[in-house]
Amino acid sequence: MSLARTTARVALGSIMTFAGVTHLTTAREEFRAQVPDWFPVDADTVVLASGVVEISLGAAFVALPKHRRTVGALLAAFFVAIFPGNIAQYVEHTDAFGLDTDTKRFVRLFFQPVLVAWALFAGGVLRDRKRG
Repeated sequence: MSLARTTARVALGSIMTFAGVTHLTTAREEFRAQVPDWFPVDADTVVLASGVVEISLGAAFVALPKHRRTVGALLAAFFVAIFPGNIAQYVEHTDAFGLDTDTKRFVRLFFQPVLVAWALFAGGVLRDRKRG
């Protein structure tokens, strides 16, 4: 495993663990604002559940390097699963986390694919092709 992948894995896992903790504590209100009105589950329940998922996946990414491919794939899937919420935040003009203009909310949409790629790279799901 390369130093770049290990660094990317530990960094993303740490960020996800921290973000999950903030779902349950200091940023709970901000995260509730990001749950679309049309979502059929109570916003606070969604925030708490997604926080637990983020803590679990983030901690597993750091602490279980032998399972990095599985956890990386699950993290990528998680980022895809929450993307409709990011789209809803843009479409519904919802302010949260300093995203207080449509331009800021729109630009944020382009970061989700970066997170997916980061998870896949760090997990070793995207392997370097051998040159031959």
